[in-house]
Amino acid sequence: MPVTADYHLHSAFSGDSTAPMEAMILRAIDAGLTEMCFTEHMDLDYPVTLDTPPGFFEVNLDACLFDLLRYRETYADRIKIRFGIELGMQPHLAAQNARIAKAFDFDFIIASTHIVNHMDPYLPSYFEGRSDEEGYRAYFEEILLCMETFSDFDVYGHIDYVIRYGKSRDADYSYEKYQDLFDRMIDLLLEKGKGIECNTGGLRKGLKEVHPCTEFLRRYRKRGGSIITVGSDAHTPADIAADFDRATDALSACGFTHYCTFEKRIPRFHSL
Repeated sequence: MPVTADYHLHSAFSGDSTAPMEAMILRAIDAGLTEMCFTEHMDLDYPVTLDTPPGFFEVNLDACLFDLLRYRETYADRIKIRFGIELGMQPHLAAQNARIAKAFDFDFIIASTHIVNHMDPYLPSYFEGRSDEEGYRAYFEEILLCMETFSDFDVYGHIDYVIRYGKSRDADYSYEKYQDLFDRMIDLLLEKGKGIECNTGGLRKGLKEVHPCTEFLRRYRKRGGSIITVGSDAHTPADIAADFDRATDALSACGFTHYCTFEKRIPRFHSL
């Protein structure tokens, strides 16, 4: 397994995981990883439902960091443990997210879009009354707006997350169909010196390709993009480093020769 660093992980400090942080660490060591980064959810103003009460996706960063530093020392001779966060992007939250990014000494920040007009594509209501294409396009337009209004991140996460939940999912999905938006995303990422993540989470949900699709990866690389992290998006120990062989194959096929890890927000490049 050429990629030995998982840079998208959630423990019980995230609202949608019950996995103890130490259990995640022990599984990462067993899986042969040399480095891991916890990126707990921080989604301010997430829609309140019966299943997601107020603050459901807001990590207690002080408590998280306390445990992380303790385990970092305990397992220092077996694995590097980095302190990251997954910031949920919404345009009106740019100032608040910027304050969070500055308030802690993060190694790594993922910017991710989960909410569009106060709706999560995960919920069926997001697609009510509109086609998959309309829902996908609204999501990608939201990412562009967030990229324009926020810059304090290292990579943008699971850029085509929305296709996990459409009625047709990725059956009629392609880079070309949304090229007008995707090309602008790549322009912005390169202008800002930001990277993207290769996220394998969609493969566990039956999608054909990693996030983002391989054509997005290929064009980002062809335009000179080189900052790429690999993340399983694991919320349980069993999913750590899942499908990293497929991620490695996809990145290599798209022209990447290295992947990145981060320390103190500085990328480090490792051979695939």
